[in-house]
Amino acid sequence: MIDVVWDMETGDPDDFLTLLLLCGHPRVNLKAVTITPGTPKQIGLVRYALNLFDLEIPVGSFDIERQKECVSSWHYKVFGNIPESRDAIPGFEVLLYACNQDTTLITGAPLKNVGAAIKAGFRVGRWVAQGGFAGEGVVPSEWQLEKFKGMRTCPTYNFNGDPKSALAALSYDGIGERLLVSKNVCHGVYYDREVHERVTAVKDKSLSMQMIHKGMDLYLRKHPQGKKFHDPLAACCAIDDSIARWSDDVVMFRERGQWGAKPAPIDYPGPRCKIILYHKHERFLQTLTETP
Repeated sequence: MIDVVWDMETGDPDDFLTLLLLCGHPRVNLKAVTITPGTPKQIGLVRYALNLFDLEIPVGSFDIERQKECVSSWHYKVFGNIPESRDAIPGFEVLLYACNQDTTLITGAPLKNVGAAIKAGFRVGRWVAQGGFAGEGVVPSEWQLEKFKGMRTCPTYNFNGDPKSALAALSYDGIGERLLVSKNVCHGVYYDREVHERVTAVKDKSLSMQMIHKGMDLYLRKHPQGKKFHDPLAACCAIDDSIARWSDDVVMFRERGQWGAKPAPIDYPGPRCKIILYHKHERFLQTLTETP
């Protein structure tokens, strides 16, 4: 098993689906959850999921007083009228408490909690981020998705949600291994009817699969083409990094609001990353649907 902390948002279903996956996966010990921005509605949603699995773990909020609505309507259509909660502490404090050299931090949101924790001196052994972009010069042309052919840089939501914190995390020496599960691969991974059939086959063996099935059954009725499955792919790569083909060491950079990766020079003095080049879909599905 791996010790995991999950940093998430709730504007899109796949962060919550990832939470459900991590709560019940047989190879995961979920230690804590942090939320961006971390409103009472978001905290209530996370506490609802944790209670399903009888998990009494810390929940962190970046800004509990944030007024903007941050929970998509899908959550309530699927899971009902979930009450708000203020049962959370500052997110950076959760990261300081829960992360150590044996912890994997998975991020699927703008890195506000991580940025605050860096200022407080936190340390973590491995960071698996859904974010970033790798293109021309890093990804062989035959592995590039058609929509990204020949591109060197591209905007990416999670990193652009707080670019200062993203740049800080990419250069911070208190983070050990860095693995980026970026949109050059994520945009080719969908939860479609084929994946739904795999989940259906095991849903009676796992509460995680049962709840994911419930959520995606409704989603697919309205969106039969399926849904991009960014964060669950990142989580599965954290559980089994052999799902991905990773680059050699790269350095991430930001240019005019877009992100890119370039091979790290031999004498580069700062921290380096590895970024996903392609994924093995069957191995991903096996990890996603693994049951006790």
